[in-house]
Amino acid sequence: MRTDDLHLHVRGESTYVDDLPSPAGCLVALPVGSPEAHGRITKLDVGGALGGSEVVTVLTAADIPGQNQIGAIIQDEPLLAAEEVHHVGQPVALVLAESLAAARAARKQVVLEIDPLPAVLDPREAAAQGQLLQPARTFAIGDVDAAWESCAVVAEGRVETGAQEHFYLETQSALAVPQEDRTLLVHSSTQGPTAVQKAVSLALDVPMHAVEVDVRRLGGAFGGKEDQATPWACLAALGADHTRRPVRLVLDRADDVVMTGKRHPYSSDFRIGLDGDGKVLAYEVTYYQNAGAAADLSTAILERSLFHSTGSYHVPNVKATAFSCRTNITPNTAFRGFGGPQAMFVIEAALEKGARALGKPLHQVQRANLLNEGDVFPYGMHTEDCKAIRCWEEADAVFGFADLTAAAARHNAAHAGTKKGVAVMPVCFGISFTNTALNQARALVHVYHDGSVNVSTGAVEMGQGVNRKMRSIVAGVFGIDTGRIRLDTTNTGRVANTSPTAASTGSDLNGAAAKLAAEMVCARLLQVAAKKLDADTGELAIAGGIVVRDGAPTELGWDELVQAAYWSRTDLSAHAHFATPDLHFDKTSEKGRPFAYHVYGTAVTEVTVDCLRGTYRVDAVRLVHDLGRSIDLATDRGQIEGGLVQGIGWLTLEESDHDSEGRLRHDTASKYKVPDFDSVPNVMDVRLLEDPNGRAVLGSKAVGEPPFMYGIGAWFALWDALRAAKPDLNAVHTAPLTPERMLLLLAGEED
Repeated sequence: MRTDDLHLHVRGESTYVDDLPSPAGCLVALPVGSPEAHGRITKLDVGGALGGSEVVTVLTAADIPGQNQIGAIIQDEPLLAAEEVHHVGQPVALVLAESLAAARAARKQVVLEIDPLPAVLDPREAAAQGQLLQPARTFAIGDVDAAWESCAVVAEGRVETGAQEHFYLETQSALAVPQEDRTLLVHSSTQGPTAVQKAVSLALDVPMHAVEVDVRRLGGAFGGKEDQATPWACLAALGADHTRRPVRLVLDRADDVVMTGKRHPYSSDFRIGLDGDGKVLAYEVTYYQNAGAAADLSTAILERSLFHSTGSYHVPNVKATAFSCRTNITPNTAFRGFGGPQAMFVIEAALEKGARALGKPLHQVQRANLLNEGDVFPYGMHTEDCKAIRCWEEADAVFGFADLTAAAARHNAAHAGTKKGVAVMPVCFGISFTNTALNQARALVHVYHDGSVNVSTGAVEMGQGVNRKMRSIVAGVFGIDTGRIRLDTTNTGRVANTSPTAASTGSDLNGAAAKLAAEMVCARLLQVAAKKLDADTGELAIAGGIVVRDGAPTELGWDELVQAAYWSRTDLSAHAHFATPDLHFDKTSEKGRPFAYHVYGTAVTEVTVDCLRGTYRVDAVRLVHDLGRSIDLATDRGQIEGGLVQGIGWLTLEESDHDSEGRLRHDTASKYKVPDFDSVPNVMDVRLLEDPNGRAVLGSKAVGEPPFMYGIGAWFALWDALRAAKPDLNAVHTAPLTPERMLLLLAGEED
């Protein structure tokens, strides 16, 4: 019997929250959102909405029995607005009805009057007004002020990176089902089951053990369901608790786009100094993060921007300062890379401008500054097993940077209407939650006496293939086929106190815990086998479903061994806990070891620009990626290719901004452009470094987030082509570089 996600997906049998059968008496919940970006609520009248025959009730902040607060890091986000609203779409009430049609009709009858207040949309303006989520933080090393005098050139500039809509296929969804004695079962499309469990318990004023959160799988997330799945699960739970009836809340696409946060836009200033050989001597950068109306995970995301302020490069003198700015847009949130891409784009922009001032090719300056073994990051950690130079040199040897650049130059000399560009993008990305306490996981393994195996972990399957990896890890320990192993739902009753599946740690943490649990059971099984075979346990192992003795098969198979263990009253279950060792960080000194290890890689991107139309295509991305020893190669390749395309989309196509009233301009699927098949590079050549990594399970390396940053190379390749068309063009480091913006630059109308 096959139960893996891939098999179910291709048969159309995979179930998501909205596929779960509606329990008897199930109600539909629909949130009522603010039409204003900022203002005081002067009237909230739900009486008209209650007139519908199928409308059960409309809940407001006054109906919350516990805390009206869902802030994860900073307690600044009400579940339902009570006195003021701080962004368009902020929930102020919840309609509960027998049908979706009735809920939609009732929502239109809710009277909401708001006295508008000034709305701040720009993070620099928010910073000037002192609207910060926390005091500014600075990571520093060396003496930047003294280093400027030694620089042959000093370049400075401003960088703007935009938002990005997660655009997961499954919108935010929850189904809350009342149980006996005021307990609840909550099915939630969340990356953080324990975060949902805690928030629901606080909102309802019940202990956490009264709330069971269950997650089978997500239809995509990309960070957008790490924290922002919480309010929708809480609202469904509030409705279920209030009515004692099941409640389903599934946002439609329009509500999801308007009511949920995006990747954080950043506005940044840089100053960089280089010597005559292109070595960076000093780098100063200031980030203004547009956090939105509430903290969400913004402060943690900003911290990771600081951790990745120097990208893949060693810079001896650095001062990186970051402001998390409160504005009146939807609270922004986690997205693949978690603040790292924004910072890496800035350092690449700074190098590009510095290289131009020095009169050197950008790739030569990049190569001159790559991290080497033992180099120190601005946060005090030294590189270990550094692969930055190796990835670069292997990519250059295989793909030939000089040849690609020369070929582009020949094309550009011969063609006035189209121009080609080439850019190299090195990546260095730290793996671990930067909140040290989150780097822990648990797993529960049952071997049933028919030989089948059930595994529960804290990892959430959201299309990234973590269940395939868990299955492979446990099968490897037991020496059996993966078909014997079933991954159970992620459930707070089976595995408690889970960390969110995020920060590229899902396989590292949960895989290590599952391996430990399986090894506990396997050790007991081998003790049983030793008695039956009159052997020492050290002589025995299980391989191919058979007990082997010193490598030679015995007559004892897996099924017989499990039966023997059961009848000898051997425990065939185990729970294990894993915590990543050697992690620490002191926020007073801003120094420590926040990461278990780093992932490296180098990509070279080729593009062609149509100079008449402003359109372009990404011809090829060729890369060498530091993968470690892969647990599931097909899954990892899919993550590399998918992350790359998503990164290209962020920097070239996906535009998400607000008008002067704080309303989202790109608020529907028809207005927001995501990469499609035509956006995929014609050539994606992925080469892998598969050296075992001693700091993760089975020698593997995380693969979820690092490939996203390869997409940054597309922006600089387009800029290289643009410069071929207009050599004197001043640097305008603004992303995304959409075809519209490209056309304006070619026409000299944007500078």
